[in-house]
Amino acid sequence: MSYTYKDNTDEVLSALEKAKKRGLEAIGLTAEGYAKRDTPVDTGRLRNSVSHATDDEAAYIGTNVEYAPYVELGARGRQGKHMLQRAASEHADEYKRLMEDSMKNA
Repeated sequence: MSYTYKDNTDEVLSALEKAKKRGLEAIGLTAEGYAKRDTPVDTGRLRNSVSHATDDEAAYIGTNVEYAPYVELGARGRQGKHMLQRAASEHADEYKRLMEDSMKNA
C-alpha cells in the first residue's frame, strides 16, 4: 500500500493570516463604534473624525482633530472623557471573542 502526502502548510498559514486580518478589522470597527458612542457632541466634528486602522499586529482607534486630546484627557479644570481609552480597554473580552471567532472560522 502506498501513501501520498501533500503539504498544505502554505494554505493553512495563508488562511490563518487572513483570519487574523479579519479579526483585527472587526476589533477596530467595534472599538471605533464604542469610541464614537462615548464621544461628547457639540458640532459632531470630533465624533465623526474617530476612525480605526489596522496593521499586521494590531487595531488602532484615534482622531486627527486638533482639540481631541483636550476632550480625551481634560483641560482647564474639565474632566477628560477618555472615550478612546475606554473603547480600547473596557471591552477586552469582546475583542478576544471577536478574534477567536475569526480564527475558528479560518
